[in-house]
Amino acid sequence: MKGRSVDFIYPTIDDARSVMAAMRDDSIDAPGKVRNFQTTFVTSGGERIAVAISGALIYDENGEESGSIGFAKDLREIHLQDQLATLEEISVSVAHEINNPLSAILNNLSLLGGEIRRLAGDGDCDVELERIDSIEASIDKIQTIVNRLGTMAGQKRYDTREYLPGTRMADLTWEDPGTTEGAPSPAASEVVADSRLSGLRVLVVDDDLAVCHSVGDLLRAHGCEVETATSGRSARDILMERTFDLVLSDVVMPDVDGYDLFMFIRERYPETPVILMTAFFYDRDHVIKRSKLEGLDGVLFKKPVEPSRLIEIVRERCGR
Repeated sequence: MKGRSVDFIYPTIDDARSVMAAMRDDSIDAPGKVRNFQTTFVTSGGERIAVAISGALIYDENGEESGSIGFAKDLREIHLQDQLATLEEISVSVAHEINNPLSAILNNLSLLGGEIRRLAGDGDCDVELERIDSIEASIDKIQTIVNRLGTMAGQKRYDTREYLPGTRMADLTWEDPGTTEGAPSPAASEVVADSRLSGLRVLVVDDDLAVCHSVGDLLRAHGCEVETATSGRSARDILMERTFDLVLSDVVMPDVDGYDLFMFIRERYPETPVILMTAFFYDRDHVIKRSKLEGLDGVLFKKPVEPSRLIEIVRERCGR
């Protein structure tokens, strides 16, 4: 930099002057010095990057300022890690707070579609079923956004796009690679009661009461006998009093999580199959992974779970 203008690396002369002002301000750091002062540089390619400068003024033999010396640290990676940490917190919160009510909505749509078909008959319910399909399509879009957040956090990526000139937003435009474009989601009206589940005793465990009710009602529509618990601790108390053919439990619960409940059941009731369901796109706390290592077979990822998939895995795990 010796002999060159400061605007070689600073976006404007004012940015450079703000650093010098900080060095001269005794209240900021030691006199004539600055540490980790955040400002902006410009790369040779014209990109603006965040940096932290530590430096000091240089004085001549008369005590007059003759220049400055220092070094700058590139903050891009540090800022990215901070963004990813924040993104992970947001994705976990969004997945839990949005996917749970979506699960209740989807399960109730399944029941509603079946009731409409039963009461109105196939020939008189086309409009109502189209409306249900439209609601399901909107749920799919919401779930795609939630899944995108989880993927970005899990893969340590943070994509953005310009929303307004000079303003960027997280890029959530993404399609689940596990889905086929244009493929219709299973319509709620197409879920038909499965007589093979008749009489199956199921304990549904979820700290979201709406999920308990909707999943319970869906299973009852297929002939299951259902009891619900809104915590892992209360589920353990119920299991010590009554026997069940299956336990369907959420993963993340405040007191006893899905892994602890699975281990309790495996130790005391090894013949009782367990299915864990989660609102998260990835296994953030490795609950699913740890449970699988201990012998768990049934997992339902990404609530809201399609009702037909729920019934299918219940039937598989219970040998029905």
